[in-house]
Amino acid sequence: MQIESLKIFCDVIETQSFSRAASLNGISQSAVSQQIRGLEEKYRRRLIERGKRNLAPTEAGRIFYDGAKEILDRFRVMENRLQILSQIITGSLKVATIYSVGLHELPPYIQDFIKRYPSASIHVEYARVNKIYDDLIGNVVDLGIVAYPSPRPGIEILPFKTDQLVLICHPSHPLARSARVDLKALSGVNFVGFEKDIPTRRAIDRILRPAHANVRMVMELDNIETIKRAVEIDAGVSIVPRATVGNEQRAGTLKVLELEGDDFVRPLGILVKRGRERSQVMGRLIDLLQSGRFAREPVRA
Repeated sequence: MQIESLKIFCDVIETQSFSRAASLNGISQSAVSQQIRGLEEKYRRRLIERGKRNLAPTEAGRIFYDGAKEILDRFRVMENRLQILSQIITGSLKVATIYSVGLHELPPYIQDFIKRYPSASIHVEYARVNKIYDDLIGNVVDLGIVAYPSPRPGIEILPFKTDQLVLICHPSHPLARSARVDLKALSGVNFVGFEKDIPTRRAIDRILRPAHANVRMVMELDNIETIKRAVEIDAGVSIVPRATVGNEQRAGTLKVLELEGDDFVRPLGILVKRGRERSQVMGRLIDLLQSGRFAREPVRA
């Protein structure tokens, strides 16, 4: 039995999807099915229930999964220690993050990392914040990056950076005549917000409440891109991280205003599973993220 077969099986269980497991391993979905079928034939046990909406391990499959994860963890530790002896940084890393960070914050860091360490690979996936915490604890991903990180058992939070929060509106909106806006001026204004379970929404509510800015919430959306599109059609105004609206500001499709009264910022944090040995790839990426610098030109490792 090859170590790849164990990894593919674990990926199927953790993602509850043959297609996602195939994507993670760079193979076809039929190849994943063949690997699982081969394991079931070898042990003469059904390992995965396929008749349900979500794939789930059988009792034998759970036993096999627990043993496979232990083997994979020990194999990863061995690889990490061997790589330390080499000057070449190799290996792969799965990073989960929220949409706004993945689309607007991470790309320059990832591009620079690939230039520095071409033998390493990083797979970035977007997810809601609660799933990121769960996937990190469950070893589905290696690293998480979220806004307003909150302490959770078994998770260590490392500082990343902060974003300035700004108000955005349609260029023809009455508020667009100024470069800054008092929060009190937002009372009664149509507002496009994040959904209530998103940390950035809760933070914005905390900002508006002391100013008695009773906005009229007309839309609650789950990601930054749909919020920007709603504001572009003048459905309302919104408060978002400045880093997410650079393209729209340059194109003139959105007006960006600073908020008076305080320096309103959104902290970003790097999440790692406490006690897990960090690979060289993980360590180098964390160092790059925390340095706040990324190369403008290719850098030799």
